[in-house]
Amino acid sequence: MKKYLVLLTAIVIFVFVHEGIHALLAMVFDEYQSVRVHPYGLEVIYKTPVAEREGIKWGFISGMSNMSTLFLGYCLFLFRAKAGSLRSRFLRNLGYWATIFLMLGDPFNLSIGPIIYGGDIGGLVVGFGINKYLLQGEFFMILLFNRELIAQGLLPVFGIKTNHPFFRPWLKL
Repeated sequence: MKKYLVLLTAIVIFVFVHEGIHALLAMVFDEYQSVRVHPYGLEVIYKTPVAEREGIKWGFISGMSNMSTLFLGYCLFLFRAKAGSLRSRFLRNLGYWATIFLMLGDPFNLSIGPIIYGGDIGGLVVGFGINKYLLQGEFFMILLFNRELIAQGLLPVFGIKTNHPFFRPWLKL
């Protein structure tokens, strides 16, 4: 049960940071309407319908949450040795899972996510005038790079050994 509690806590942290930053920036730009709770997570509801959104503010509302979670993931990665040596098993495992979710969640959201469920990419495309496929490609590269960082730099710190191809190093960094 404790294993699932720490995993659930890491997911909740990721979702609250990601959606919380969407909500905060929507409030700053007077676009916040509400938050909807779905079985799969939270969704910030904006005042302006998707078809009517234009302007750079949508790039910030959509993109800042992605950049923030990624930044926090890199910060946790930099302090992985400290997290790996914590006495509290719960906090040590929380550091491990939070690092994984924060480093992989939004690169997945902006690379593979648009193919499956849409996600934040629409606001980035509208707000910053960036080509959708170029953005997806860049974040797919970040996803692969972060996967490699996790395989080579995070898993060994936490004593995890695996032969699974998703978690084994592919490159020499």
